[in-house]
Amino acid sequence: QVQLVESGGGLVQAGGSLRLSCAASGRTFSSYAMGWFRQAPGKEREFVAAISWSGGNTYYADSVKGRFTISRDNAKNTVYLQMNSLKPEDTAVYYCAAQSRIPYYSDSSYDYWGQGTQVTVSS
Repeated sequence: QVQLVESGGGLVQAGGSLRLSCAASGRTFSSYAMGWFRQAPGKEREFVAAISWSGGNTYYADSVKGRFTISRDNAKNTVYLQMNSLKPEDTAVYYCAAQSRIPYYSDSSYDYWGQGTQVTVSS
């Protein structure tokens, strides 16, 4: 079992940057691919980015490609989401999750979820 705790959210102006962290407990963290999802008010949860267990493969939603970077440090049991050039439409609660099945872009492929961290981008 994996427990996940996100941090790093906050309020930022458009064009600014934030770095989200997701700390995992459990000795099996390095065996999981990890993903970030987000949910804006009144909208469904959507895929943002995913990273393979080794960190060698990364995947992004088209809406964040070129602006966001997912990475992981298996020695620290942590996955990160560096968010640059933020836009008001990036405002959402961001969740990290541990992937157990394919495809990576479906939230039904993830068994373990954090509690989420709020990101608000002002215009």
